[in-house]
Amino acid sequence: MTGKIVKGIGGFYYVYVEEDGLYECRARGIFRNKKMKPCVGDVVEIDILSETEKTGNLISIHKRKNQLVRPFAANIDQAMVIFAMHEPEPDYHLLNRFLITMEQQDIPVILCFNKTDLASEEEIYKIKLDYENSGCEVCFLSALRQEGISEVESLLTGKTTILAGPSGVGKSSTLNGISKKWQMETGAVSEKIKRGRHTTRHSELFYVGPDTYLMDTPGFSSLYLENVEKEDLKYYFPEFAPYEHTCRFHGCSHIHEPGCEVKKALEEGKISKMRYDDYCLFYEELAQQKKW
Repeated sequence: MTGKIVKGIGGFYYVYVEEDGLYECRARGIFRNKKMKPCVGDVVEIDILSETEKTGNLISIHKRKNQLVRPFAANIDQAMVIFAMHEPEPDYHLLNRFLITMEQQDIPVILCFNKTDLASEEEIYKIKLDYENSGCEVCFLSALRQEGISEVESLLTGKTTILAGPSGVGKSSTLNGISKKWQMETGAVSEKIKRGRHTTRHSELFYVGPDTYLMDTPGFSSLYLENVEKEDLKYYFPEFAPYEHTCRFHGCSHIHEPGCEVKKALEEGKISKMRYDDYCLFYEELAQQKKW
């Protein structure tokens, strides 16, 4: 039987099988011998021990298409990061760091701004301009007014999505507004896990519909750029790509060199000044790290 691991703790793995429900499984010794650790998001084959008790054994893991270290998860299709237009004010430095982290791992990002009811049309338009060439899809909604919910629902359907965002931005109200059916499915799976013998705050996927899973990610308040060389930072800003090979100097950092086409595009308003300023800030941070 094929399912997806939605939570793993204490040597037990909770595997969700569509139309059959949640099974508590143990991993066979073969995984330890091969030094393979099953993780949340893995598509697995299980042997059923008891249909009544919903227990089984993991017998094999399908090939992973990707794997994240933090959170420890596999087979992630996309990330959705939710910020508020106001209350709290968006932290663009944090957001841009997150986009770099996802770009490193080739994970597409949906950038979702909630609380449009608190923002002017000019503010919404400015964000569109800042992020239109950033490589991520941008959407706007008001969970309070139930506006833009259907667009978000369509973007999540059929995908395994990591959710991220600071506290207070309306993640819960956004998801609860998507669909009562989704809310019920999420609650049912979550409650079953909580009733089990092993409960703690680990990575956890929530089944919300056919082939549709969500993972909330805590600890979003501080992101550090890891495994990034300052010379490679420019490649994580997709808006630079059209100008990358037309600069006067090969290996242009797009900061100090004359004849830089990225800086020219910046002056012409083709690249967001806010995004470019963060690029310069992060570049300097990485340069300083090398000195220690």
